[in-house]
Amino acid sequence: MQHSAIAAGTPDFKRINRAMAFGGFSTFALLYCVQPLMPLLARDFGLTPAQSSLVLSLSTGTLAVALLASSVISDRFGRKPIMAASMLSGAVLTLAAAFSQDYAQLLALRALLGLLIAGMPAVAMAYLSEEIDGRSLGLAMGTYIGGSAFGGMLGRVIASFISDFYSWRVALAAMGLAGLYAAFEFWRSLPASRNFRPGARGVGALLGGLRTHLFDAGLPLLFSIAFLLMGAMVSMYNYIGYRLLAPPFSMRQSAVGALSVLYLLGIFSSVWAGRLADRLGRRNVLWMVMSVMLAGLLLTLLDNVWMIVAGMGLFTFGFFASHSVASSWVGRRAQAPQALASAIYLFLYYLGSSVVGWISGYLWSHGGWLGVVALLSAVLVVALLLALRLRSVPPLNPQEART
Repeated sequence: MQHSAIAAGTPDFKRINRAMAFGGFSTFALLYCVQPLMPLLARDFGLTPAQSSLVLSLSTGTLAVALLASSVISDRFGRKPIMAASMLSGAVLTLAAAFSQDYAQLLALRALLGLLIAGMPAVAMAYLSEEIDGRSLGLAMGTYIGGSAFGGMLGRVIASFISDFYSWRVALAAMGLAGLYAAFEFWRSLPASRNFRPGARGVGALLGGLRTHLFDAGLPLLFSIAFLLMGAMVSMYNYIGYRLLAPPFSMRQSAVGALSVLYLLGIFSSVWAGRLADRLGRRNVLWMVMSVMLAGLLLTLLDNVWMIVAGMGLFTFGFFASHSVASSWVGRRAQAPQALASAIYLFLYYLGSSVVGWISGYLWSHGGWLGVVALLSAVLVVALLLALRLRSVPPLNPQEART
């Protein structure tokens, strides 16, 4: 029996928002806490910037691969158990990474973390699309992404400060303990699925679902946008630290890590953009918030630390707003199997993180920050053109027509 969808303001809606905030926090904190540690790893293990970026790129790469499998598994075993197991695994592996004996072992644990933590982001979008009333979906998705922004910010800041006063090992151990607590709160808070129905499974079902989503007129554009936006976002935060640690800025590690507090803008912008998209339509909002990203990126070319920080703030604001709008649009447009549509979106989202982030490392080594900005500007221009193309794609269903 189909249960009524959960609307904003109800007790269950508040419980879902609380759980998803913890889920987003844990996933992004554990995944990205190593980002400000990259210069320290390069120093301790004798690595180049591109080599040290593997500690993040490898995790996001294996996570991308695991997303498709996680969506299929959740169609069999349910949404909540997969998400909770994913969060617990990520916390345990982060604790283990703190005791790595060498860089190869650290990379192996981070690769495994990417594989096992995939269940949370792969299933969260599908859970919300199934359980939340369409008129409240933008707000719920924005809250989840806001929790992700907070996790990404706090994970970076905590890891950076602890490593500045102790070591990167102590920083990872602290993040692992925080992940265990988040997993407990998630399991305690999230209501069990009421509208989930076990779907067809197996390779045939997976291929059929891929065919449905990839031959849609609009979804491949949204999937491509995910690849480009996340690639740009990770590249910005991967390499801006190298620029600010070097002369003429010569900032401390903790000060550079503190710049991740700009992720707080993402908490606001993701919820704000979700509400705005619910009211004005996603096709009218997406291209505008992406333009803010591009403007912020160009500001970072200036040799003034305050203008660089302002540019990073605009860039971060625009990214989380864009991701909130695009991801909820996938939930509105996708036909069954919805979890697979969310997984494809996130597969390309994290693949962009790995591919563009890795390429940006080579451009940093050969062209400095100007080379990185040149690449990311091209990436964002292509994404903006795709968003403008989406404005002319006809709605697939009445629910999407209201976007």
